Amino acid sequence: MDINDIENIIDLQKPELYLNRELSLLEFNKRVLAQAKDEKVPLLERLNYLCISCSNLDEFFEVRVASVIQMAAIDPKAVGPDGLTPNEQLELIAVHAHQLVDEQYKVLNEILIPKLAKENIHFIRRKEWTEAQLKWLEAYFNDELLPILTPVGLDSAHPFPRILNKSLNFIISLTGKDAFGRNSGRAILQAPRALPRIIQLPAGETGSGTADFVFLSSIIHAFVDQLFNGMNVKGCYQFRVTRNSDFFVDDDAIDDLLLAVEGELAMRNYGDEVRLEIDAKCPDETVTFLLDRFEMTRDRLFLVDGPVNLNRIQEINDLVGRPDLKFPTFKPTVPQQLERSKDIFAAIRRHDILLHHPFESFSPVVEFIRQAAVSPDVLAIKQTLYRTGADSPIVSALIKAARTGKVVTVVIELRARFDEKANIDLASKLQEAAVHVVYGVVGYKTHAKMCLVLRREGKELRNYVHLGTGNYHPKTAQIYTDYGLFSCDKELGEDVRRVFAQLTSLGKVTKLNKLLQSPFTLHRGLIEKIEREIRHAKNGKPAKIIIQVNAVVEEQSIQALYRASQAGVEVKLIVRGVCCLKPGIPGISENIEVRSIIGRFLEHARVYAFENDGDREVYASSADLMNRNMFRRVEVCFPVENKKLQNRILQDLNLYLNDNTQAWLLQSDGSYQQLQKAETEEPVQAQTVLMYELQ
Repeated sequence: MDINDIENIIDLQKPELYLNRELSLLEFNKRVLAQAKDEKVPLLERLNYLCISCSNLDEFFEVRVASVIQMAAIDPKAVGPDGLTPNEQLELIAVHAHQLVDEQYKVLNEILIPKLAKENIHFIRRKEWTEAQLKWLEAYFNDELLPILTPVGLDSAHPFPRILNKSLNFIISLTGKDAFGRNSGRAILQAPRALPRIIQLPAGETGSGTADFVFLSSIIHAFVDQLFNGMNVKGCYQFRVTRNSDFFVDDDAIDDLLLAVEGELAMRNYGDEVRLEIDAKCPDETVTFLLDRFEMTRDRLFLVDGPVNLNRIQEINDLVGRPDLKFPTFKPTVPQQLERSKDIFAAIRRHDILLHHPFESFSPVVEFIRQAAVSPDVLAIKQTLYRTGADSPIVSALIKAARTGKVVTVVIELRARFDEKANIDLASKLQEAAVHVVYGVVGYKTHAKMCLVLRREGKELRNYVHLGTGNYHPKTAQIYTDYGLFSCDKELGEDVRRVFAQLTSLGKVTKLNKLLQSPFTLHRGLIEKIEREIRHAKNGKPAKIIIQVNAVVEEQSIQALYRASQAGVEVKLIVRGVCCLKPGIPGISENIEVRSIIGRFLEHARVYAFENDGDREVYASSADLMNRNMFRRVEVCFPVENKKLQNRILQDLNLYLNDNTQAWLLQSDGSYQQLQKAETEEPVQAQTVLMYELQ
């Protein structure tokens, strides 16, 4: 049968050809947790991976589970590409999430705590406290905790308090009567977020080791009776509530986006409840009481054997000075063409410059903006900011540029999830310095990573641009892998100028020379390039697709990749997180391999590479293959045309495709299997190779 006939017979929209997005995200978290069990990873880094998996799970419930719950209420019969209704998804999520949480606490209690103890890093439990430790901890409770703790006894005059999202709380069972003759039997105690969750015992005063710690919850448990004078404390149990933390801004009904976002932020801590975590020792009667109060069912209840806010254990990394238990220190390099030239603009004029973070330093990006700020030849700077971090040197440079009379325009995305407050503060700071601040386009998040510097050189004006796959955030640039490109290509610079004009002004879609831009040309452009590979394969010409992204979700893109596989195109996908495409299905996706790399650095780059009958094309982008990136965000996808730089990226991709130590292969059932190298093979760890190759 002809390949065209096969393509026409198979319905590529069948639900069995798609993996569920939420379950795929849980699979990613399992891969992160696996790092905590890996004996080859330094011990404190293993603890860090455990905490990351917990933090990821928090966000999963706050955003993803919350959205499924909302959909179940709005349209319970709605189905996605995988054919699952919202309630069917919630049932599966509950099963997999409970398994994951059980494994997290098992890793903590049975693996990491004993191994830390062997390294003389101890979490001292109440029953193990010495008299000296008990005396010091009681004084600590009286001096540091008692003055700021405010228990609430539950009765008709003291209703159940509003519980902050992800805060540490205690429910206390009491007997006896207070001074007013009241005996409600229960009280709630909320631990202020300002309090540390881990307290280090002073070695000298308590005879403790140099790295002995006590959980805040243990101290409160031990001395909680001092908060209830004359009452008997029968029990004290931790609990934590996770709430819907996504927020809705009605794009059609707002006049001021900043005010609308500020209004929604005030409600984030009190969104609908989506998960309840309680100490596993809590009596069922009290568990039922809390479930009733939060109007939650047991499928969203998690009884845990340890601290309910497990990710806060991450604090220990800053408290323990043990470099031998952490990754070796690593100093990123600066490309030679930039080290040799103090004038970054002169270096860019010679040829395009590619940076691969964190293996290469982010400092040239900061220097690019700093030099633009002080150069008398620079007339204007335009910049997008999505996440920048506190005290950003980039922000300082932009402010300096504005104060020296340059025209500085910054497009700030106020709705960058969990960075909304920081970006509102940033907008105010920039406006005070006379920076022209805009918030992009209502209804579309500005996720593109662009900086444009307009410079007068003789009698002409020249645009210099930096385009990236990651945020202008110096700190995350040390732990996320991303690409950045410097160029003064005339057509590329004009494209970036036009995109900025769209974001700051009004007008029709303008034709771009080289950039692909969502929500206008990016999706269609990528589909057309996949279709071109299909034609090459059918005509017996070289055809191959390599895509490196964070997520593959968008249905039409998946179907195009299925068609490519059917036509015989070799498709290699390097997908860090969610992937809804099923590889290895005979007749549909047997030519597709999906791998995920989990290592020291968070894989964050987005690259689209096409063989194109030997005339290779390589694009880098801020966009993943997701509906939101293709249709609901402003993104750019930029070509890397310099053959030397193009080959560098292709070599990087091939290195990831040959990784046999940190690679996980996606199976057609949605599970992942860690790739095991053959005995005769040399170990290949892509991130480590890149660290040393670029030194």
